[in-house]
Amino acid sequence: MIVTVFRSRLREGVREEYVALANRINELARTIPGYVSHKDFYANDGERVAVVEFAHEEGQRAWQTNPEHRTAQKQACEKYYTEYHIQVCRLERDSKNSSCPEKRRHGLDPRS
Repeated sequence: MIVTVFRSRLREGVREEYVALANRINELARTIPGYVSHKDFYANDGERVAVVEFAHEEGQRAWQTNPEHRTAQKQACEKYYTEYHIQVCRLERDSKNSSCPEKRRHGLDPRS
């Protein structure tokens, strides 16, 4: 699994226009072989974080070099972002517990 963490801050007054571009790029990402998921998070201080997962390096590389994505990156840098930071990471460990006590307490776990 390859995980890309993309952190950014938008310039003032461009949010609506940027969202249209971001929606298109998110649709495009889903078409890349190996795409797993994409989630966006927003902090109170204005920072935006996108976490994108690909099953393998080939998929992440295809996404990184996709011509439409590259054009959108350039446009976003010139027009929408005040700053950004990208980290591409290889997953070393994955742990998931769907039977946490909180889940059982609220009746969300069938074993409760």
